[in-house]
Amino acid sequence: MNKITMTTPLVEMDGDEMTRVLWQMIKDELILPFVDLKAEYYDLGLKHRDETNDQVTVDAANAVKKYGVAVKCATITPNAARMKEYQLKEMWKSPNGTIRSILDGTVFRAPILVKGIEPYVRTWKKPIVMARHAYGDVYKAAEMRIPGPGTCELVFRGEDGSETKELIHHFQGPGVVQGMHNLDSSISAFAHSCFSYALDQKMDLWFASKDTISKKYDQHFKLCFQEIFDRDYKEKFEALGLKYFYTLIDDAVARAVKSEGGFIWALKNYDGDVMSDLVASAFGSLAMMTSVLVSPHGWYEYEAAHGTVQRHYYRWLKGEQTSTNPMATIFAWSGALKKRGELDHNQALCTFGEKLEKASVLAIENGLMTGDLASITTHPDPTTLNSADFIHEIRNILETI
Repeated sequence: MNKITMTTPLVEMDGDEMTRVLWQMIKDELILPFVDLKAEYYDLGLKHRDETNDQVTVDAANAVKKYGVAVKCATITPNAARMKEYQLKEMWKSPNGTIRSILDGTVFRAPILVKGIEPYVRTWKKPIVMARHAYGDVYKAAEMRIPGPGTCELVFRGEDGSETKELIHHFQGPGVVQGMHNLDSSISAFAHSCFSYALDQKMDLWFASKDTISKKYDQHFKLCFQEIFDRDYKEKFEALGLKYFYTLIDDAVARAVKSEGGFIWALKNYDGDVMSDLVASAFGSLAMMTSVLVSPHGWYEYEAAHGTVQRHYYRWLKGEQTSTNPMATIFAWSGALKKRGELDHNQALCTFGEKLEKASVLAIENGLMTGDLASITTHPDPTTLNSADFIHEIRNILETI
């Protein structure tokens, strides 16, 4: 078999734990036998990030600016326990947060719909696409431990020498404080990305925050979205019969649960992080959610929406078989290959990405699946496979279509 040729490399970011194991399986079984892969490789495993003082994460993000397309494995964001486990120099920030801050843009997450895997929310008939802002908020926050009584203020010093202060709290005892920020340029790019994507997908767009409580921060997001919509997109939406509206995030949650799906739900950075996991799980499994960071500069980073599957990894280290679902990671590879093919006018690469996705879906619809899906499927006679066997079955189908 002649392998498909690539003309431009994509950026490959390796990761941690069980998803790192799956990453290699997917490459060996589903990519390398069919594609003459050109990739600039970066090891974003936690140990290597620690060895490079996290410079490797910055280098990987800058490589995306050079090549335009990246595929990323799930990575660990260390907490105190992880710092001790890996004997880290410091508690490094989220690599996803670092990459997204450098690239900016919006993360679009959509469920992989498969016959036999029914949503937990019985009214959902169509996909709900989550649009998550990819810059700032808690992911770029400054934090401080307050040791005892005192006053904490928010202070802005302008370059013209002016100074503005806002009282945060009169502390009567110890506590903690956090300062977040965002940028008008990033909020505007977020809004444009969401409106453009909605037009492209011909889907209604919701945006939700909590401006009744956050009367300056969240309200600024709301006003920026509305101004951009009214000025640049309202007539285009009306021409296609599409709707855009803003609502409070708690109201949006209630509306979403009663809806049939079929819309894009735009949220701020942390809100999007939490709600995309909820939506993914409600559609069947966290491992069945695609994720792509779309930068307004034309850069794309594809990844799985879930974590490193730590529990399965510890079992795998003991030599035990695991039935870890690789679907989202497979779709990260297929998405990146399709986009690389699109940008390079390489139809063979685009077609391969589409076939890889089709083969993966067909495997499940034929009753071949991992344990997370076998426990919830409506298929009459499912076969539960370990990860390696499931990936091998996908390859068997891929070779026939």
